[in-house]
Amino acid sequence: MKDVCFIVLPGTLLLDLAGMAEAFRLANQRLAMRGAPATYGLRYLGPQPQAVSSVGARLAALDPLPATLPAGAIVVLMGQPSGCEAVLQRPLPRDWTDTRRWLARVLAPQLAAGSAELVTICAGTLLAADAGLLTGRRCTTHHESLADLQRLAPQAVVVANRVFVRDGPVASSAGITAGIDLALHLVARDCGDVVAAAVAQVMVVYARRGPDDPELSPLRSGRDHLHPAVHRVQDAVSEHPADDWPLDRMAAVAHVTPRHLSRLFQQHVGRSPREFVEGVRLALAQRAVATGQAPKQAIAAVGIAGDRQWRRMRARQRQGGTQGDG
Repeated sequence: MKDVCFIVLPGTLLLDLAGMAEAFRLANQRLAMRGAPATYGLRYLGPQPQAVSSVGARLAALDPLPATLPAGAIVVLMGQPSGCEAVLQRPLPRDWTDTRRWLARVLAPQLAAGSAELVTICAGTLLAADAGLLTGRRCTTHHESLADLQRLAPQAVVVANRVFVRDGPVASSAGITAGIDLALHLVARDCGDVVAAAVAQVMVVYARRGPDDPELSPLRSGRDHLHPAVHRVQDAVSEHPADDWPLDRMAAVAHVTPRHLSRLFQQHVGRSPREFVEGVRLALAQRAVATGQAPKQAIAAVGIAGDRQWRRMRARQRQGGTQGDG
């Protein structure tokens, strides 16, 4: 299990905290439904035992900043109301400086050793910059704070117009909803694309990745809709891509007629059900081959019927007929 440590300061944007935490909680819930252990342990830390959030809600019983972090911990720094970031105030608030020292003393060595990760949302990136954690790294923040970020981290590569940016153990995002996008990205990495797609569906958000990470998983492409019948089919195919998926079977999963399912897929996914199945199989096989698996084993594992079909599917992909990654 990974400890996810949310660092709560006075003025913390409540949605920055709640949005990402909820994505991780739902991932654990989905894993439990499959009989799998939880991946994330949520912790709430701060330089003081309580803090008033951006909307006035008091967050209490915060754990103190620890002397060390468990291996694999994810530290999350969140934003503050625009124009009120503590780094812009003089003198600097004590909570900010205490946290900055803790980040430099405790987190920085573990980042260097690869035993912890840093995630920032919105102006939380400014705190990371002030603590010296972004030197030489690519990073981003809310568009209103980009100039402040560059001033605080002159040796960082500040990237504008990005939902989120990852550079090694450091990931930064542009704002509230971008923080959720980043959380879904981490859930996909840690728990798989199917779990990430399920979490996005429950949260009623687009399961997108940031433009800095353009490879769109076939298990999440075409998922930016709200139709439950289509989602049921996509979930089933993604779970068992090697199964035989005639239109009648997919329609039975969706609880609609085959003809109606074809219309729904064209309307909400932009592809036929058959094309969706083929895209998932093709992309999963290509991914397996890219990671060193023999092509014969890779294509058999996802239900592709031999080299000839494999070549035809790849040719259709090059012609734009099948969407997949790789």
